[in-house]
Amino acid sequence: MTDLVFLGTGTMGLPMARNLLEAGFNVHAYNRTPDRARPLQDDGAQLYADAAAAADGCPLMVTMLSDGDSVLEVATAALAASTPPDVWIQMSTIGVQDTERCAELADDREVTLVDAPVLGTRDPAQEGKLVILASGPESARPAVDPVFEAVGARTEWLGEAGAATAAKVVINGWVVGVVGVLAEVITLAEGLGVDPQVFFDAVRGGPLDLPYAQLKGGAMIKHAFDDVSFRLALARKDTELLLTAAGQAGLELPIMEGALTRLRAAQDAGHGDEDMAATYWASAPDGAG
Repeated sequence: MTDLVFLGTGTMGLPMARNLLEAGFNVHAYNRTPDRARPLQDDGAQLYADAAAAADGCPLMVTMLSDGDSVLEVATAALAASTPPDVWIQMSTIGVQDTERCAELADDREVTLVDAPVLGTRDPAQEGKLVILASGPESARPAVDPVFEAVGARTEWLGEAGAATAAKVVINGWVVGVVGVLAEVITLAEGLGVDPQVFFDAVRGGPLDLPYAQLKGGAMIKHAFDDVSFRLALARKDTELLLTAAGQAGLELPIMEGALTRLRAAQDAGHGDEDMAATYWASAPDGAG
């Protein structure tokens, strides 16, 4: 049984850690808000109030936290353990700059970094059906492949550490763009007196259809954003990371800038903890709800 420390047991991390327990890993769990890790105790995880104590003696370390500063803070503490991990699997979405900072920390602590953000939200995480975008040394694969098999449906290996995060930034652009345009399409329908369901029925089953749009559109039509698969505040953060990376590459992405403006407006109006589909409120005729 392999000892593994899992740092970050929020919406995504908790079910991922649970799937690792079911796969036979001996999971040491740490979360900065201890109560969020407590449900894992009944599943057999060992809970710790200190990141270094949690990581001590574990050859594998997984980070799944909300942003780059949190990842670096917690990972730095964990890697100060008496016997620190050998391999660090960084699965959070933190953008290009902070992934480079993680690489520097791993280099400094002589730890192998595998950059492995995931595609998927709460339900795929619960079902162990995430898609893992992995990048790192080939020599790490025997250690990390069983982890990926426990939490994901498939893994795409993309090269050296950092390549996976760059790919995740690109894919996030598609997700944010789809949801942002969808909010405006529904708003347009409502403004013109067209039942938005007419749009979804018209495209259903054809080349313009998209299951993700059907899902998020249904939430927008019902104004039902409390069943949170991905928080709007995190979507805003991911869009900021995307635009930072674009700026470093000398690119202008005005559609993404518009999407960020809408996400910020919805968050400022109090919808940050709702599902990202709540960006609808920033476009709705009556303004943010």
